[in-house]
Amino acid sequence: MIYPIVAYGDPVLKARAKDIPTDLPAAELQKLIADMYETMYYAHGVGLAAPQIGKSVRLFVIDSAPMVEDDEDDNEPAETGIKRVFINPVMVSETGEEWAFEEGCLSIPGVRERVMRCPDIVLRYEDENRQVHEEAFSGMTARVIQHEYDHLEGVLFTDKISGFKKQLIKGKLTRIAKGEAKADYRLRFAGQRGR
Repeated sequence: MIYPIVAYGDPVLKARAKDIPTDLPAAELQKLIADMYETMYYAHGVGLAAPQIGKSVRLFVIDSAPMVEDDEDDNEPAETGIKRVFINPVMVSETGEEWAFEEGCLSIPGVRERVMRCPDIVLRYEDENRQVHEEAFSGMTARVIQHEYDHLEGVLFTDKISGFKKQLIKGKLTRIAKGEAKADYRLRFAGQRGR
């Protein structure tokens, strides 16, 4: 099932998501994961966190391959994108010299800003079979993971930009919060009932 994407202004995007309990039926979890991938691909995203479909649980999916392909540099070793599910993730470390990259978000259509992030991370998480992993990621994949992880913490990429930049986009954000936004996928605005 393709969910509508929750738009900027909905309180679910600013709340810290809750852990997914171990007793959640496997079939229910697999359905949620499949629906999230379907929704992400439909909206042409490279990552999607559960709060973005109105579910305040610690789960996100990514497919960083399109980002890695777009960022290839002839002088750098090729980075391989990954398609992965992250359940109840915990950020163990973020290291290296921060670098800027222009980010966007399915929940904030039409807004893109440069965000500083560390190039290397270590994340502890459960996979779709509830097996625990602790793994290092770097480059664009690390950036996609950090962006989606922030969603689980109630943080949006617009929270990470300068006060000056926030002032410049304030009008756009206000319009999105009021339901005055267009995207090539369905949006759900604050106050709307969604499935």
